[in-house]
Amino acid sequence: MFNLEDHYWWFVGRRRVALALLKSAMHGRPNPTVVDLGCGTGVVLRELQSWASPTGVDMSELALDYSRQRDILRLVQGDGTHMPLAPNSVDAFVGLDVFEHIEQDEEAFREAFRVLKPGGTLVMSVPAFQALWGPHDVALMHFRRYRRPELRRKLQAAGFTVDRVSYSVFFLFPIVVLWRIAEKRKKGPATASLVRVPEWMNRMLIGLQTLEGNLIQRIDLPIGSSVVAVATKP
Repeated sequence: MFNLEDHYWWFVGRRRVALALLKSAMHGRPNPTVVDLGCGTGVVLRELQSWASPTGVDMSELALDYSRQRDILRLVQGDGTHMPLAPNSVDAFVGLDVFEHIEQDEEAFREAFRVLKPGGTLVMSVPAFQALWGPHDVALMHFRRYRRPELRRKLQAAGFTVDRVSYSVFFLFPIVVLWRIAEKRKKGPATASLVRVPEWMNRMLIGLQTLEGNLIQRIDLPIGSSVVAVATKP
């Protein structure tokens, strides 16, 4: 991840979608405080630093070490169900492909709600459709994939007002389905799959994901291999 996140289309496109939604939700608020749960190797935190005051939370000391290599200093070790952060303390909360790794995901949604200030915003993404479950999910230690109504229900149960829930990776969804079917037929140990693509295709895919991000700010896309959501603490 540390070597790929700067340029690989999946990582670049995912954070462009999420950060565009977050900026829109902040309505120009200067230097908002933002928590990035499951901050990994710190690339989202690095981009947030240009316009926000971010804090990274990750349960892995290895991940936090990689984040420090990006000159990220505000880092906390903890997991999504027990964060060492004060209640009502941050303006925004970001969780990109992290809640599927947490067995008690509803508890993690309540914890995000606890940490946010009233009026604060949650922006998140998770993998979609249990029918797409395969070796990639096993290798990455996922507990589930989501449908849009399920995610809306769980966020509302945690106390959130749900502003937007949309599928993403819409244009590439047929290719993802075919790829997952092929993966399921492979024998051997489960491995995570990040397909190498030529540079011209990588740029094209980033552009496609950027287009999707612009669409998601206006409409909910009807299908895709991920779900993105924006929710508010009343």
